[in-house]
Amino acid sequence: MADAPVTFLPLGAIIQELRVGGTNIVQGFPSQSLYESYNDPFFGETIGRVANRIKNAQLDSINGGKTYTLAANNGAHNLHGGVIGWGKKIWAGPTPVGIKEIPEFDSVDGGESVKFSLVSQDGDEGFPGTVEASVVYTVGKQLQDGKEVVLLGIEYEAELVGGAEETAINMTNHSYFNLTGGPSIEGTVVTLCTNSYLPVDDGGIPTSGPAPFSKVEGNKAFTLGAVEPDIDDCFVVNEEPTSVPLNTRGLPLTKLVTAHHPDSKIHLEVYSTEPAFQFYTGKYIDVPEVAGLPARGPRSGFCVEPSRYVNACNVDEWKGQMLLKKGNKYGCRVVYRAWKE
Repeated sequence: MADAPVTFLPLGAIIQELRVGGTNIVQGFPSQSLYESYNDPFFGETIGRVANRIKNAQLDSINGGKTYTLAANNGAHNLHGGVIGWGKKIWAGPTPVGIKEIPEFDSVDGGESVKFSLVSQDGDEGFPGTVEASVVYTVGKQLQDGKEVVLLGIEYEAELVGGAEETAINMTNHSYFNLTGGPSIEGTVVTLCTNSYLPVDDGGIPTSGPAPFSKVEGNKAFTLGAVEPDIDDCFVVNEEPTSVPLNTRGLPLTKLVTAHHPDSKIHLEVYSTEPAFQFYTGKYIDVPEVAGLPARGPRSGFCVEPSRYVNACNVDEWKGQMLLKKGNKYGCRVVYRAWKE
């Protein structure tokens, strides 16, 4: 994709750059080898098999009541697929696949789609079953009130092809956005589409179903300060967990988050078909100065990670969101829209 506003890497099917008005609004590195050495925060990675945390690093009861032990790489819990999750593996691609539509946004100009594929073998990081996964990225541009809007569509698909009758799945992208062109997200004005979230214990595991969030108000703009509000929570779009299909691609897109910075005049919107999203203000980012890039510290980016409910694979009423059975397909869609005033 020469001169495209977005670049990708086979490692983790990573989103390396998303350029708006000359500014790369996602955190990353200039080469794949630097991601291999320094990407503890998961910059831009495609997360799988299961994004977010799995309680006590085990799948409690699938494939006829079996328990599967996973890596405890986040305290007692499993995080983002384990020690070498899908974001740390080399994917096949990019393979051009023509132009896939982003039907909700017409007059997309210069669209191009590429596909990355991964085969995750039975037992990969402790998960049962062999899974074939793919992500299709569609890059396009729109004209809106005379401004050029960059569009990035993301479509995930996964299928269980052998080794087990059931497994767990929950894919997302872990890009860190920074609309300022500077070292901190301070001053960014954000609106979340919901006030509903999953309360969690000290380890980040939900303790109940959806409840009202108190730090900020849903559907009301707030400004990210130098330290507060400090957010790392799963916000709920669909409060009926049993109504969430395994494949959400046929559902309408919901605008999850809008953000802009008054100085850079860069705007971002994140849409998805998913029932929830993790919003994280980057408290634990700690990347040293490398390859001419300044060190990236706390609040150098924020994440919007569309997904299923956290730990749904171990909660009976939520399990259908993540339980991938042979013969079924998992899927979801995400769209980023960004422009400069």
